[in-house]
Amino acid sequence: MFSKRSTLALATLSLAASMAAPSAFAAGEPVIGLITKTETNPFFVKMKEGATAEAKAKGAKLLSGAGKADGDNAGQVAAMENMIAAGAKTILITPSDSKAIIPAIKKAQEKGVMVIALDSPTDPQEATDALFATDNYKAGVLIGEYAKAAMAGKPVKIATLDLFPGHPVGAQRHNGFLKGFGLASNDAKNNELAKPAEVVCMADSFGDRAKGQTAMENCLQKNPDINLVYTINEPAAAGAFNALQKSGKDKGVMIVSVDGGCDGIKDVVGGKIAATSQQYPLKMAAMGVAAGIEYAKTGKKVSGYTDTGVTLIAGKSVTGIDSKDTKVGTELCWGKK
Repeated sequence: MFSKRSTLALATLSLAASMAAPSAFAAGEPVIGLITKTETNPFFVKMKEGATAEAKAKGAKLLSGAGKADGDNAGQVAAMENMIAAGAKTILITPSDSKAIIPAIKKAQEKGVMVIALDSPTDPQEATDALFATDNYKAGVLIGEYAKAAMAGKPVKIATLDLFPGHPVGAQRHNGFLKGFGLASNDAKNNELAKPAEVVCMADSFGDRAKGQTAMENCLQKNPDINLVYTINEPAAAGAFNALQKSGKDKGVMIVSVDGGCDGIKDVVGGKIAATSQQYPLKMAAMGVAAGIEYAKTGKKVSGYTDTGVTLIAGKSVTGIDSKDTKVGTELCWGKK
């Protein structure tokens, strides 16, 4: 019997494939699956749009599925199993649980399916055939360096609104931020979150706006003197800003984040976020689809890690820090041309 989460994943896959049932696929037409962490996060919405456009342009069929929320491994496993049954020979996935998904990936590979991670690596990274992603540690370093320069030696009390424990992306961004700020931190291969004395509150936001707001409210109750906030992504940053605004502290607290999505850049323009590290999900998706088509045609698999780029976008430039302005950020948000 399927769980509620599995049923949701099946429904998601069914809707995505409703106009392209396996029986309707043209002979020899590549079938590629895309499984994201959620359907609602703007980052993954844009990734799906990019994959859909690339598949249509190059004559492939795309099946898409998603978990119910970040961390829903059961939903992702169910989507993967059903995509394989529907004929997918390449599956692109942003793993919600970097370790728990590995048995399902191994089963897919044993059936001749190429599995490519987008945005988020598995743990270990080598469990997938390839990874197309931002250098998340570097993304953290960039906003950490910016924050340090912008604070200009002022003592800091930092809140970090993280993803959830143990996830490589969450750890890399968090630890990279601390490294960039010049604080005691862990290296890019360590999935434990560093906590130097300057970090007075750490909370899990799951990359969600509402959870980010609650996390920030809780942090302010513990330490109302917080003056710097790092967030895992811009939805969490928006939630943090709401909490700060409600408490009348939005003018005296700097927020830095990661994603560089179109709404996130608007928040940089509006002064809600000081700076963000911009990544490019459209590029990740297009590269994944292209690799799937090549595999279908030639049997050649991609391998290893491909860095899809990251750019620091800042509302105000700071001396000694290389950044681009919000005009550039708007032009490039999500990787659009």
